[in-house]
Amino acid sequence: MTKIDIISGFLGAGKTTYIKKMLEEAYKGEKVVLIENEFGEVGIDGGFLKDAGITISEMNSGCICCSLVGDFDKNLHEVLEKFSPDRILIEPSGVGKLSDVMTSVIKLEESADVKLTGLVTVVNALKASKQMKAFGEFFNNQIEFATTVVLSRSQTATEDQLEFCVKQIQKLNPKAAIITTPWDEITGEKLLSVMEGQDNLASDMKRLAEEAHEHEEEEHEHEHHHDHDHEEHEHEHHHDHDHEEHEHHHDHDHEEHDHEHHHEHGENCTCGCHDHDHEHHHHHHADDVFTTWGKETPHKFEKSTIENAMKAFANTNDYGTIIRSKGMVEDVNGGWIYFDFVDGEYELRTGEPDYTGRLVVIGADIDEHKIEEIFGLE
Repeated sequence: MTKIDIISGFLGAGKTTYIKKMLEEAYKGEKVVLIENEFGEVGIDGGFLKDAGITISEMNSGCICCSLVGDFDKNLHEVLEKFSPDRILIEPSGVGKLSDVMTSVIKLEESADVKLTGLVTVVNALKASKQMKAFGEFFNNQIEFATTVVLSRSQTATEDQLEFCVKQIQKLNPKAAIITTPWDEITGEKLLSVMEGQDNLASDMKRLAEEAHEHEEEEHEHEHHHDHDHEEHEHEHHHDHDHEEHEHHHDHDHEEHDHEHHHEHGENCTCGCHDHDHEHHHHHHADDVFTTWGKETPHKFEKSTIENAMKAFANTNDYGTIIRSKGMVEDVNGGWIYFDFVDGEYELRTGEPDYTGRLVVIGADIDEHKIEEIFGLE
C-alpha cells in the first residue's frame, strides 16, 4: 500500500522547507515520490511547462520529484504504476484548495492500493490573521481540512502572537493538531508521529471534502444556468473588497497592528466581508481568481529595476493585488539577480546563471502591461 500525504500551505508559508526536513529525517529508507502541482510557480521551479504531462527530476535523499500538469487524476495513476512508491507527497498549489486535492486522492483510493494518511497545512505564524482576511476561502480551506497544522516562523513570534494565531486556527478547525514548536527543536520522526496519529480525523475530513465537492458542483451548475450575470457582478465586487483589505493591511507596519485590527474586525465584523465570501465564493477555483504572468527573457536588468518593482508590488495596488513574484535574471553588471516576493516582503540575492532569465508574478486582477513596463520589458 502507498501512503499519500498532502503538504499544503499558502504561497511562501514554508512548504518546501518542511518537506525537505521530512525527507531528511522522517522518510529515510522509504521510496518517496514528491508531486508538485503548482499554480504558476512551475514556471520558476521547473522551467515553463509547455506540454501537459509528467516532468520528472531526481531529488536528494533518493526522492523522485514530479510536476503534474493537465489531468491530475490520470497522472497520479501513472506515477503509481511507474514508481510503485512507499509514499507519495503531494505539494499542491499555494492558492489551491486542500479539499479539491483531497477529492482527487479519494477517487484514487477506490481504484488503487493507496491511503490518504496525512493532511498537513503549513501556516506562517506571523501572517496568518492577515492572510485569512486578505485571501478568504483559499487560505481558510487549507486550515479547515487539515488534520495537522504546522506553524512556520514560530521561533520569531512573540508568545502573544503565537497564542493569537492558534486561537484563529482553532476557530476554523478545532480538531487539528497544531505544531507550535520551532522546527529546529523538533525531529521529523516526531512530526510524522503527530501526522499519522490523526487517522480518525483524516476519515472525517475526507467525508467533509466529498460533501463540499458535491455541494460546489451543484452550486456552480445552479449559478451557471440561472444567475450568470449576477455571478460576474459579485466576482468583481469581491476583488474590490480584497483590494481594500490588502491596501489597509499595507498601512500597518507591524504585526501587532494587524493583531489589533483583527480583533476589531474579527468574527463579529459587520462589514459583510465574511458573509460575502461564504455566500458567493464556494464554487470559485484558484484560476477563477488568481492570474499568473510569466516571462522568459535574455534581457539584462539593473538591480534597482527589480527592487523598484518589488517595492511597487508591496506598497501599491497599481499592478493588481500581487501575492507572489519570483525569478532569476541576468545583471547588467555581471552575475545573476535572484528575487523572491511574498505577501509584501521581498528578498534580492545573487545566484548561479540559469539557461535564460525567468520572471513570474501571481496575483488577483493583475495588469500585465504595467508589469512588463515596470520590469522594463514593454
